Amino acid sequence: MKNMKIRDTKKRTDNRRIREGDYAKPGVTIQGEWTTFTFDAEKEDSCFVVLKDIQTEKEEKIAVPAEYCMGSVRSIAVADLHLEHLIYDFKINGKKVMDPCAHAIMGRQVWNDSSRSRQQYEVHGAFDVQEFDWGEDVCPEIPREQMIMYKLHVRGFTMDSGTRSVPGTFRALMNRIPYLKKLGVTTVELMPVYEFEEIELPKQQKLPEYIRWKEKQTDQIRPAEKIKKVPRKVNYWGYEPGNYFAVKASYAADPLHASREFRMLIHRLHENGMECVMEMYFPEKVNHNLILEALRYWVREYHVDGIHLLGEHLPITAIVQDGMLSRTKIFYVNFEEKACAASRKYPNLYIYKEEYQYPIRQVLNHINGNMRDFADQQRKQGAFLGYINYIASNNGFTLADLFMYNDKHNEENGEQNLDGSSWNFSNNYGVEGPTRKRYINALRKLNWRNAVLMLMLAQGVPLLWSGDEMGNSQNGNNNAYCQDNPTGWVNWKNEKSHRRQIEFLQQVIAFRKEHTVLSNPMPFQFSDYKSLGYPDLSYHGTSAWMLEPTPDHLCLGMLYCGAYAQNEKEPDVYVAYNFLAAATELALPKPRKGKEWVVCIDSGEEDAAFLDAPKPVSGGKIILRPQTICVLESREMKKHG
Repeated sequence: MKNMKIRDTKKRTDNRRIREGDYAKPGVTIQGEWTTFTFDAEKEDSCFVVLKDIQTEKEEKIAVPAEYCMGSVRSIAVADLHLEHLIYDFKINGKKVMDPCAHAIMGRQVWNDSSRSRQQYEVHGAFDVQEFDWGEDVCPEIPREQMIMYKLHVRGFTMDSGTRSVPGTFRALMNRIPYLKKLGVTTVELMPVYEFEEIELPKQQKLPEYIRWKEKQTDQIRPAEKIKKVPRKVNYWGYEPGNYFAVKASYAADPLHASREFRMLIHRLHENGMECVMEMYFPEKVNHNLILEALRYWVREYHVDGIHLLGEHLPITAIVQDGMLSRTKIFYVNFEEKACAASRKYPNLYIYKEEYQYPIRQVLNHINGNMRDFADQQRKQGAFLGYINYIASNNGFTLADLFMYNDKHNEENGEQNLDGSSWNFSNNYGVEGPTRKRYINALRKLNWRNAVLMLMLAQGVPLLWSGDEMGNSQNGNNNAYCQDNPTGWVNWKNEKSHRRQIEFLQQVIAFRKEHTVLSNPMPFQFSDYKSLGYPDLSYHGTSAWMLEPTPDHLCLGMLYCGAYAQNEKEPDVYVAYNFLAAATELALPKPRKGKEWVVCIDSGEEDAAFLDAPKPVSGGKIILRPQTICVLESREMKKHG
């Protein structure tokens, strides 16, 4: 069967050379002297490409011949356009239509510009003609067992970052890459950075004649009192329908070169061995073909390493089976089993949902905690699927607020505190909000350390919400979707005062990376299937090798056999959890010949949880202080004087 050819029909219209375009490439493509416009429209529709010079404001309409049609797609190529100063739209049956596949948007260069709320304000498609030299850029393809994720909002992470000249921009985020790398982060997840409208636009609606108010002098009805003006909200997070092929111009230090700046950010991350994951929200009505084209576009043109998909009824099977996306990490709430084939050479699928945070919060804050559920979450791993674990994210309390507030405080959102989840499994430990009481603050810090340890010792991929490492608070707001202000920003003034917390997190991340048995890429079998002396993973209670019969007995020992690590030369690791309000005792399995158990991490030590001099433990048991976690290693036995 011969390849189908597009008719080579060159014409002239209004002094423009035109020809039939390429139906396979939606939006705008540029090749040599020809610029091709491809969009959805029927053959019977009257279609024009409308060009406008932003310098002279001169407008030009180019008719799209009816024969330039395939199915319900129209495509026209136009020669010799000077694209640098042009914007464009389509006009279909007399109605202006913006290109949903536009690579740039003109009209949203300024963040939260109130002038856009005027009735007649318009935005237009623009042309991305910026060149970028990727050089020898390579996507890091970090294995899931090595991933440490960090989720952030470009504005929220950098507005108060100390970079005064370019706050809230990709360039400011580039300046923070060394900080993230030092922390141990491998994968940065960005909340929506494609074009979306952050302000509420007025909708023009014409009322039917019969319900219009016609004021007459004889009317006895008093005119209604003026309604109090409600402050305009900002769509800060961006979870709205968007322009899925264009970089958000207002996130760039130079909005007219936003695509170049975003490419530079990704290139800089790759140079530092880090990945970039984009979060993308697609409402239910978005065309599935457009979704697939958009994902391919960001991978092809921007070298993104992963996509976190949000939305219901997405074409997830088609996405998973797409060859161009087979080495792009795909994050979603679920995948069909048939899509997760064992034949996949590169495991790129990750389940990303809230199922980890709730059992962990319940145990941490003593709210109907169940140690069996907790243990299941700590060892959650799939043969062909990864799991993303987090205790706090943008949708809910920050990690600090989880231990400062019993209830949400979302009054600033203007919804009478009715928005946001009421099921937070949080605990204020005696005072709602900040306090000067030392014992309460000590408890909160202890639980923060416990949370970090639990997250980093779990088998799945850990994800941190930006600012949690430095005690960032949203003052009890658990739904800061409209808080483009210090409530929704990371407070970098906390960096110095929370230096010990940051150092603790760095140490825990380093410990996880050094002890790869904790993040084993394959599910644990609870058996010694290689005859290495211990099962790969085992549970222990007050007696070794035995779990307590009741799940509400909130203490547990988990023994990881170091011989089952990838390099098979790691020490055994025993993690002792005690979430009881009293001291408790856990049994230790007998160490290997010539080895002894030593405590190297104790969350109960506020100033030095990582012990400078690990403490040997003898007698086959360890006594844990209330609400603490201890991590032990098997090391060569030393003679103790």
